[in-house]
Amino acid sequence: MVTVERVAGLVRGISPVVVDVLVVVVVGLLTGADAAVSYPGYEPAGPLTWVLLAVSLVALLGRRRWPVPVALTTGAACAGWALNGHVGELLNLPVIVALYTVAVQGDRRRTVVTAVVASALSGLVALTVGGRANPQGAPMLELVWPLVPLLLGEVVRTRAELLREYADRAERAEAEREAEAARRVRQERVRIARELHDIVAHTVTGMTVQAGLALDARESRPEVAAEAMRQVRASGRDAVRELRATLAVLREEPGSTAPTPRLADLDELVDRARADGLLVDLTREQAAGEGELPLVVELAAYRIVQEALTNVRRHSRARRVKVTVAGPPGRLLVEVADEGPERPPEHGARAAGFGLVGMRERAVAAGGELEHGPRPGGGFAVRAWLPVDGGRAATGPERGGAGG
Repeated sequence: MVTVERVAGLVRGISPVVVDVLVVVVVGLLTGADAAVSYPGYEPAGPLTWVLLAVSLVALLGRRRWPVPVALTTGAACAGWALNGHVGELLNLPVIVALYTVAVQGDRRRTVVTAVVASALSGLVALTVGGRANPQGAPMLELVWPLVPLLLGEVVRTRAELLREYADRAERAEAEREAEAARRVRQERVRIARELHDIVAHTVTGMTVQAGLALDARESRPEVAAEAMRQVRASGRDAVRELRATLAVLREEPGSTAPTPRLADLDELVDRARADGLLVDLTREQAAGEGELPLVVELAAYRIVQEALTNVRRHSRARRVKVTVAGPPGRLLVEVADEGPERPPEHGARAAGFGLVGMRERAVAAGGELEHGPRPGGGFAVRAWLPVDGGRAATGPERGGAGG
């Protein structure tokens, strides 16, 4: 079935040279047939008529390359017919095609200038030859008809320019969307790479500490060595699980991947700690604005709470812990305080010390600071201040000490 789109595609596929030849053939047939007809009282077609027609048709072959000279040539030929006393209804067809080409391939300024000149010359010829130039008896047509092909060409050219502009805008918008998507992918991969670095550095260092502890205590305190190795195994399992999730994102593999933990996930973290036997009291102030915090701040706060609870569970005999997340303007306070006795010496001090170093590094990486120490009346507290506005967390007396 022949469709309009198919026909339009076939037409667009024709060479411009072939189109120009076809236009010249059609114009020549129509104009020649009209030139052969003589009106009563007017000069019949003679040698000059056919010479002027031949000049007009040859000129039309170059209308794309020289539109204005072609319009002048065909206009002069048409005026020559009128001045010679030979008139017809289609003798101005070569001029019409030439004027259309001037408008469709030029700009608005050239179209306006051409319209003024063409109308003036057409009117001048009409005045020179009098009523002989228009046997239909409508002299105003001699002033108006040159404007018709120019107006049509202007409309076609303007529409083509609009279509090109729309296409360019769509292309630029698509390029901007692709660039923005690529930028977001790069940012996400950088974030994932940093998280991967944190996972590896944190876990491997902890496993190294625990392995060294097990090596030192394997003969004198075998139960401590066994506990250290169990912690190495548990840390290794956690690290492998997190690494798999992170690498799946980096490889763009389908499937479920663990998202970056945020403060909204603290409830699940606290539930796991409670399942391990801790009595955890979680307090969060709505003013902290968790949904508006930078991702690095929420990640650092979550990891600090996670590590602090791990230290309490593994290295302290405390069973009651209070977790506080509050948000004064411009900063976020994260505090984990247990109410138990001091953690046992040797292995507890070493492992907990590593955890405190990791928490301090996370706080500093987010632009904040961390304090820790014994609490008055017993227990241990870890307190971090993280900036939420891109600056540094407040320091000095306005914060208070870790045991405040």
